[in-house]
Amino acid sequence: SLLVNAAGQPRKQKVKLPSSLQGRKPNSIPNKKIEDPVAGKVNTSSLATTRQHLSGFHLIPPRVTLGVLKEGCTYVTTVILKNVGVNFSRFRVKQPPPHTGLRVMYTPGPVAAGLQVELEIEIFAMVIGGEDTAGLEEMSHDIEILTETETLLLPVRANILC
Repeated sequence: SLLVNAAGQPRKQKVKLPSSLQGRKPNSIPNKKIEDPVAGKVNTSSLATTRQHLSGFHLIPPRVTLGVLKEGCTYVTTVILKNVGVNFSRFRVKQPPPHTGLRVMYTPGPVAAGLQVELEIEIFAMVIGGEDTAGLEEMSHDIEILTETETLLLPVRANILC
């Protein structure tokens, strides 16, 4: 029950359900105008009631935390962008500004239903501010991934060792 905890005592705080169970995706902005890239409609009974989940992408992992990085070095990590819709979909990545040290490398083109694309996130660790920050400077940026139905935000966080 959601009213009691594992010890059988009444809960003091409300249980917060994860966004995946609430039916919405974290860090995404829906587009106002949605175009159907395929003229044909899917008319199977299993898909007749759930129109909102027929298209879209999921990021695996949904956020990137790189930890402590050495200034002047380049680091690379991989994020998977998976098409969870029933039709092929396109996407593009809005490249971060150069002062962040971030760059996203990917192969453009349509992604078939159920398939995935790898996005390589490359960061050149550099310190922007000149003030003394006790040897660590925090870098934080949200990478925008523009899809046909929404704009996904991929938060990238790191601490750069000066």
